[in-house]
Amino acid sequence: MRSLLVSITLASICVAQTSEEYPHPANNPDSPKMLAGDWFEHPHGIDFTALPKIPSRHVVVSDVKKTKGVNQHNYLAHHDRRYWVMWSDGPGVEDRAGQVVKYATSPDGLEWTSPKQLTPDPKNSGPGSAVFNTRSPKGFRWIARGFWQRDGELLALASLDEAAGFFGPSLALHAFRWNADDERWDDLGVIRDNAINNFPPKQLPSGRWMMSRRPSDYKRVGVSMLVGGDRSLQEWKSFPVLETSSKLAAEEPYWWLLPDGKSIAALFRDNRRSGYLYRSFSVDDGRTWSTPVKTDFPDARSKFHGLRLRDGRYVLVSNTHPRRRDPLTLSVSEDGLVFTKMGYLYGGRHVDYPHVMEHDGQLFVAFAGGKQSVEVLKVDLDDLDLLDKMPTAIAPRMPLK
Repeated sequence: MRSLLVSITLASICVAQTSEEYPHPANNPDSPKMLAGDWFEHPHGIDFTALPKIPSRHVVVSDVKKTKGVNQHNYLAHHDRRYWVMWSDGPGVEDRAGQVVKYATSPDGLEWTSPKQLTPDPKNSGPGSAVFNTRSPKGFRWIARGFWQRDGELLALASLDEAAGFFGPSLALHAFRWNADDERWDDLGVIRDNAINNFPPKQLPSGRWMMSRRPSDYKRVGVSMLVGGDRSLQEWKSFPVLETSSKLAAEEPYWWLLPDGKSIAALFRDNRRSGYLYRSFSVDDGRTWSTPVKTDFPDARSKFHGLRLRDGRYVLVSNTHPRRRDPLTLSVSEDGLVFTKMGYLYGGRHVDYPHVMEHDGQLFVAFAGGKQSVEVLKVDLDDLDLLDKMPTAIAPRMPLK
């Protein structure tokens, strides 16, 4: 039944859009179309508080407001009958010297253990050091980069570099392997120098893995994709998406495979504050990419995440209000190209940096609250059907200028 609904929906979309307007990874990669529906007039005029509310159960995993700390960069996984969440935990302001990576586990995604430290203290930068909680070129910080499930093992990725800016000259991506016998994380060392990823690697049809890469001078040279990781943890080749940042201040990219199982769509936040996501395509296993194009999908210049569900639908969780990180919304697409539904997930305050995972009929969303708390939502996938009939009377507002 779901496949029939997908076919009907896709047919309806194609009727509504001419072939020149509708995006295609090979035939029309320059199309800006990414949002469609009669429930809004302008992407920047959506009344996000009037969107359908998606039910969820909510829990706080870690909160450092009282100590004026930082909790940010949240990632989820399910491994060995447990749910896992990791995040960056630092002093004062995000990504200062002394920041470490912490983690917690849960049997059900709602009851979590107390936070434990995953990385060691960064060298010469721990509590009590002269550079702790500073933006010093002599201080170092860890940044959480996600769980990588590879060959039955659970790996945790984290970058390490100087804390003066973004990013330091010694920037490197490290891996830690979960040792279930001793209940600890074993340090596997550097898997790629001069690189920070955005999300952990995902496997391509070729069997190779791919993740995004920002080098230390990415603001000048732009972002690229790392392909490899199948033969060894350290074997990667870098392929540029855009060899310069002159046309796009690309940040925090994310990608997924399209329904043909070969084409790839990559999305980028735009740090030049256009208020929209950018998109690029690859049809050759991530080696070459079309020039990123500004889409019509609204974005608050914040990190976002999504995935393709087991039933074939694509979901994207993001801050769609173009001026603030409130609320988090969940959007649904049948083909990974154009989203036709959007629901209100969580908000009423600063919420950002989501990471999404599907398991056992549930959707889990980890996010940060004001960069000071790690929080998790548990959503019944059946409740996404509430979006099948988008209201046609969402009060339109004047587009933001």
